[in-house]
Amino acid sequence: MSDDRAPLTGKIIIITGASSGIGAAAARVFTRQGATVVLAARREALLRRLTDQLREEGATASWVTADVSEPADVQAMVEFTVSRYGRLDAAFNNAGTGVEKTPLHLTDDDAYQRVMDVNVTGVWNCLRHQIAAMLTTGAGSIVNTSSVGGLVATSVAAPYIASKHAVVGLTKAAAVEYAEHGIRVNAIAPGLTRSEMVDQWFTVHPEAEARAFRSAPQQRAADPEEVAQAAAWLCSDRASFVTGTCLAVDGGRTAW
Repeated sequence: MSDDRAPLTGKIIIITGASSGIGAAAARVFTRQGATVVLAARREALLRRLTDQLREEGATASWVTADVSEPADVQAMVEFTVSRYGRLDAAFNNAGTGVEKTPLHLTDDDAYQRVMDVNVTGVWNCLRHQIAAMLTTGAGSIVNTSSVGGLVATSVAAPYIASKHAVVGLTKAAAVEYAEHGIRVNAIAPGLTRSEMVDQWFTVHPEAEARAFRSAPQQRAADPEEVAQAAAWLCSDRASFVTGTCLAVDGGRTAW
């Protein structure tokens, strides 16, 4: 018998990096599909505004400030979710940061460490605490945001490329380890996606926009909601036999 309910109906889901871009789009997509969401990011004002908008639309949503590179923040985020809603069903670990385009041999230690702290340690912290919460219910789905840079390399971005490859590795390791416990762990690898950072870059470097589009078979950037839809599917029971995969959401970029 088919289930005609919205695919995330009844799910309690954490979204990190939720204040803008893909994370904010996911908040809208997930709630439209029936989820209750806890939004986490560092920018409180943006979280408050988005949460208020969702509530005005009839959604159940809460927010908590968190820096995913800080274990105590992540623990508090998960504890808040379980305390308020009774459990954690899914998580979209989307928080991440980029890097200035610098040749590897000229990249300083601080720049390298900053990217690793957010993109790798941040996912590590989230996995540890989210999985612990899910083990108490015997089920769950986690989606980590990698990048096409986690599947292929680009120049002058070595720390970022390394960090996003590490996200794929953590995803596969966790998927294998916790499959027998009913917990699925997957990743998405977005290609070029419209965001504050990307739009600002294109404004300053208009030639970069044309160059980026030439490298994509669809000749365009993704809307954040297109990426969020992929994460929503992986969080839902409709992807019940999918774990340990990294789904490219890149308009064909990695097919070339």
